[in-house]
Formats: sequence, C-alpha cells, structure tokens
Amino acid sequence: MSRLHDMGGRFGDGAVVPEAEDVIFHADWHPRALALTLAAGGLGQWNIDSSRHARERLKPTDYARFSYYEKWMGGLATLLVEAGIVTREELAGKAAPALSPLAERVLRANQVADVLAKGGPAERPSNIAPSFAPGDTVVAKQFAENTKISGGHTRLPGYAAGARGRVLRLHGSHILPDSHAHGTGEAPEPLYAVAFAASELWAHPEHPRDEVIVDMWQSYLKAAS
Repeated sequence: MSRLHDMGGRFGDGAVVPEAEDVIFHADWHPRALALTLAAGGLGQWNIDSSRHARERLKPTDYARFSYYEKWMGGLATLLVEAGIVTREELAGKAAPALSPLAERVLRANQVADVLAKGGPAERPSNIAPSFAPGDTVVAKQFAENTKISGGHTRLPGYAAGARGRVLRLHGSHILPDSHAHGTGEAPEPLYAVAFAASELWAHPEHPRDEVIVDMWQSYLKAAS
C-alpha cells in the first residue's frame, strides 16, 4: 500500500516552481524547528531512516495540510514519545515536563558546526557481492514496499516500481533503509545509480527522451529478461 508522501510524478499537484536560492526559511519558527530536530537527533535514539519513517506515518490528512517543518515536528513528536524521552501528556501540556536521563547528551551550540560537517556517512562494507555492473539493464521491484515489514519504510519510489532502467554506476555498499528504519540492523548492500527513461515511467511524458536517475539498493532490482 502506498503512502501519501510517495508523490513523485503524481498527476495533479501542479508544476514545480523553484524558489530563489537565498530563501531558506519562510517563518521565524522554521530555524528553531530545524535546530530542535538536530538537537534531538544528537540524543542517539534514532537514525535518519527511522526519522523519515516517522514523518511518513503522519495521518494522511495531517501530511496533506502540514507545511514542510510541521511535518518535521510531527515526526519528531512521534520519535520522542516512542523513545520514552517525553510523554504524550507532556507534549500536550497536560503534565509537568520531567528532566530526561538523556539531558546530558544535549547538543551544545558550539558543537553544531562540527556535527554537521561530520555528517552521517552510510557507506559500509558488505558480504553481498554486486550483481550488476554499469550498462546492465535491470527492472525495479513491481511494488514499492518493504518486503520484510508490512507498511515499513522503503526508498524505492512508487513511480519507478516495475520500470526498466540502465545501471549507470555502483556507489559501493550502503546501509539498507528498509532495515535501518526499524532497528533490525544496517544490512548494507550494493547501491546503484539507475537511469529510467521518462517514457518508461509515465504514459504521456512531455519529453520522452528525458531520464530520471534513481539510487536503488540491490534488493530493489532484478536482471531484465
């Protein structure tokens, strides 16, 4: 079953209108939302994949009406409650906030630059050998789903499911989001850049010879017959 967030290539959402490059935040609270998300992530209780999945799990009605940073705050609230860092009552203002045992892990202002510069590299060694090479023709899984966890996180976009593409390059082996988002291990496997023709993805593309390049884990792909 697809989720509302998987909207790439969906008809009816209108044209993509790029914003001016100097526009970063649209409201005074947006930088605070970003800072709070980064600081809470520094507690080490979740990872980038589980945080993405938390946003995906917002109620469809909320996801549709929330702004970008409202989605971030909704996902963060879910993570904080599930990790036992705060309670629903505390978030709702129905109970006095209690000091968390994780308070000493707080990300200090003078640490932010170094933490952001370090990033979160996802490349890992793997005992899974690459099955494909640049130039190979491959087909994406028929359905954009997590095959191990029903309703779970996946990075296979719905518009590419079942499509035929061409391997451009091998990125090495990287953490598999489908596993990492659910605390079942990093499960690294080969990751490829795969090019799909617009005519393969959509029934009536404006420019059929255009290509969309999607990063895909090996378990998302099979050799074309």
